Amino acid sequence: MKLRNIFIAVFSFCSIIMYGQKQYVFFLHNKFLEDHSLQESHPKYGIAEYEAILRKLKNKNTVVISEKRKPNTDPAVYAQKVKKQIDSLIEKGIPAGRITVIGTSQGGYIAQYVSYYEKNPQLKFVFIGASFKDDSLEKDPNFRLYGRILSITEKSDDGHVPMSQQERFIRSQVKDFKEIELNTGLNHGFLFKALDSWIAPTKAWVSRK
Repeated sequence: MKLRNIFIAVFSFCSIIMYGQKQYVFFLHNKFLEDHSLQESHPKYGIAEYEAILRKLKNKNTVVISEKRKPNTDPAVYAQKVKKQIDSLIEKGIPAGRITVIGTSQGGYIAQYVSYYEKNPQLKFVFIGASFKDDSLEKDPNFRLYGRILSITEKSDDGHVPMSQQERFIRSQVKDFKEIELNTGLNHGFLFKALDSWIAPTKAWVSRK
């Protein structure tokens, strides 16, 4: 083997090891931030602490990928964009088990679309405040979830339903699943805040083997 080819082979192997040491997190924010600036306050829930949430999710071993979406983003279409980003990482040698998609509210529904599109049992997902009675995803009898899933809901959030009771989950064959119901008393506003009550279990899910 020529010296140049040996170098390329060693470089590629080292690149895989380097990428593999990192956790890659896609964070998808709520609907409110699509239509408002980071400084605007929700009339009921206050400021959406987007930047504070990103800071808490990030550490030296975690790469956080996120952007403020445009107004009226189609969740199904945007999920395809996220899928392409994930596929690109996997093609570079990053193990699917080191990639987590986290979504709050509308972002949680986008994350569920990503789960459906990817159909990868090793990808990790955290759905936060994204499971409600008769919500849009329940209307599709073919919709299924895939991957290693953590669902977080809030007891005071009107109309919320545990993910385990949703038909889309029941018809799925998810092997690795956990759900948490918080009791912050903040209604849907719990996910506007950079609260350790949902960020801590989320980070634990990201880092688990």
